Amino acid sequence: MLGVARRIARDQASAEDIVHDAFVRIWTRAASFDPSRGSARGWVYSITRHLALNCVRDSRWEAGLDEIGSIEAVTVPAQLDDLQLWSGSAKIYRCLEQLQPAPQRCILHAYVDGCSNAEIATLLGAPLGTVKAWIKRSLKALRECMA
Repeated sequence: MLGVARRIARDQASAEDIVHDAFVRIWTRAASFDPSRGSARGWVYSITRHLALNCVRDSRWEAGLDEIGSIEAVTVPAQLDDLQLWSGSAKIYRCLEQLQPAPQRCILHAYVDGCSNAEIATLLGAPLGTVKAWIKRSLKALRECMA
């Protein structure tokens, strides 16, 4: 959990606060967990990820895809808290590289930068419907590539 929070927040102290908040939310909302909708692990990581993204948005901090430049510049951290989380990282990078540039940027803005579809449309200067279609098709292509 700390690895996910640190990767999104890019700050150890913020990541620790996010994990603390995640544990509190997990504890208070444990009754809302529905095993038929997915694993507990996925639910826990989803809560952590959403809290981290909210923290980044609230602080008006942006990782900025422009700072990354391209998918080749994205690196895996040296210290991994959850090795299983990163076990498929090389494969996902290969799959991402197979996407066209604009859809690839949509996916990275959405899942790395935490941007909304409307924000992505503004960043790329593309219609909102096009961005939604690119993301939908890209996620399908990534699922097929990862299978």
